[in-house]
Amino acid sequence: MTDSPPSILWFRRDLRLSDHPALLAACEAASTVLPVFVLDPRLLETDTPRTRRLLASVAALSTDTRGALVVRRGDPVEVIPRLAAEVGAQQVHISRETTPYGRRRDERVAGALGADGVELVTTGTPYAVGPGRIVNQSGTPYKVFTPFSRAWHQHGAPAPAERPARLPWFRGEVRSDDLPEGPDTAPGTPRGKKADEKVGEKAALERWATFLESGLTAYGKERDRPDLDSTSRMSAALKYGEIHPRTMLADIAARPGGRSAGAATYVTELIWREFYADVLWHHPESAWHDLRPELAKLPYDEGPETDRLVDAWREGRTGYPIVDAGMRQLLEEGFMHNRLRMITASFLTKDLHVWWPVGARHFLDHLIDGDIASNNHGWQWVAGTGTDASPYFRVFNPVTQGKKFDPDGDYVRRWVPELRHLTGAGVHEPWKHANGYDNDYARPVIDHDEERKETLARYESARR
Repeated sequence: MTDSPPSILWFRRDLRLSDHPALLAACEAASTVLPVFVLDPRLLETDTPRTRRLLASVAALSTDTRGALVVRRGDPVEVIPRLAAEVGAQQVHISRETTPYGRRRDERVAGALGADGVELVTTGTPYAVGPGRIVNQSGTPYKVFTPFSRAWHQHGAPAPAERPARLPWFRGEVRSDDLPEGPDTAPGTPRGKKADEKVGEKAALERWATFLESGLTAYGKERDRPDLDSTSRMSAALKYGEIHPRTMLADIAARPGGRSAGAATYVTELIWREFYADVLWHHPESAWHDLRPELAKLPYDEGPETDRLVDAWREGRTGYPIVDAGMRQLLEEGFMHNRLRMITASFLTKDLHVWWPVGARHFLDHLIDGDIASNNHGWQWVAGTGTDASPYFRVFNPVTQGKKFDPDGDYVRRWVPELRHLTGAGVHEPWKHANGYDNDYARPVIDHDEERKETLARYESARR
């Protein structure tokens, strides 16, 4: 053990070494830093694509720290104070957590450390502007995106934090548990068709650089086209903190095309992420309950028949090609294009009349980038119970959405092989073709036009 005790840097949703304020604070606090990651059974109790992706990112971080990262299994409330006592640390540094579970956990860890005279130091957050910092003139938080976005721009995001000139990792004798072994954890990636996609900070920065060079300018025009796969695919890297949004915003601003329409649209998408985190910060109950009470009386369908329809939705067997393509991509890749997230969410909530948490849980079970703030508030936005001012009348038509955003049918044909014999946009309406069901594709489970009328009637009744 070194002569002076180290500070501890507890990694969570910040699995990187650049643009990391908590790392800088830890380096300034002591001559050496002990990096640690806790395998919290609460977060790792099920084998999901998110779990596998997280473990792969931790493995990459361990490589980036040249093996200095210490991994411990157990409840952080017990693990972190015990580790601090082992090495004599007086401070444990973290990025401030903003989710309901993370906030409760950190309060408990702070209490346990405080009982031993050790300080839990919070520096920075996973967001460019920390949740809770932007409020209106009366001091209350925003519930609608557009005024939040204006206030966010007026506030401005800070510049990226500098990377420490040297990383003085603690090299004393400290036990480290093994990460779970498997093809998806070292340093690899999630199971599925994207299994060759590398993870970790280096991979995130390389992917981001490629998008800046070849995808940013056209983003505004092409981002809604799932057949083109023209999005940045940075959501998982942001989820696990392999890159910070400050870095991305600074890189965009520094580019000649930083003021293009595509760049502005991309920045707006980053602000949506910040907005939903802010909503969850102020309203932690909105993680699993309607943010707006106006539709509390809205009736939802339940029972065996509804369960059958929900299973068809989960498995991509609704008979609506664009919906089924999105749901199958989710199951296979652990990813779904954002336009498809809206279309499939609308189908569950407004065609099948099912309460949004059912779909939100399914998404979190399968999405590699599943983030409770963005996912669950995105679902409420579609369902009409969340942050939009008057969304009750918005019902996505799966046929017109398919024709508009997959105009040549390439996305559907990729994910729904039963329809590959149909050409062009005709793939979106197999019922119009004599050979549309030659390969046993599912017939529509509902009549969209009828269910749209039913939804609007229910919403009007509930709003009275």
